[in-house]
Amino acid sequence: MDTTNSSRELHLTVANEDYLECMVRIESEEGETNGVRSVDIAQRLGVSKASVNKAVSALKASELVEQSHYGKVILTDRGREVGTAIWYRHRLIRTFLVQELGVEFERADSEACMMEHALSEDTMSRWLAYLQKQGISVEE
Repeated sequence: MDTTNSSRELHLTVANEDYLECMVRIESEEGETNGVRSVDIAQRLGVSKASVNKAVSALKASELVEQSHYGKVILTDRGREVGTAIWYRHRLIRTFLVQELGVEFERADSEACMMEHALSEDTMSRWLAYLQKQGISVEE
């Protein structure tokens, strides 16, 4: 998925991409199937619940999430697709930094978070092809 173009088309900010990625991660790591609590998003991202509510409003306007009044935040199919693609980019970059460059995991994770938003889909595709040629797979 071309996350760079999708993000531009949807007018997503870097922060909004981080919220989508966070929701996908919480769903995956905690086995959530019926939405994510705002408080869990706030805690994971180190932001206030008010910040989460503001982001959720923007993501709802883009039809990437749904939420009943103060209920759990539920990713739409499109929201999950975008969030999953962003999380994949993050893991690809982090894997490269750790396995190929020997960067310490926490630092690689933090830097991957910054880099995942900046690289074009073409660069990411080429990077993935390079990693696959080297026999490196992206960790889950």
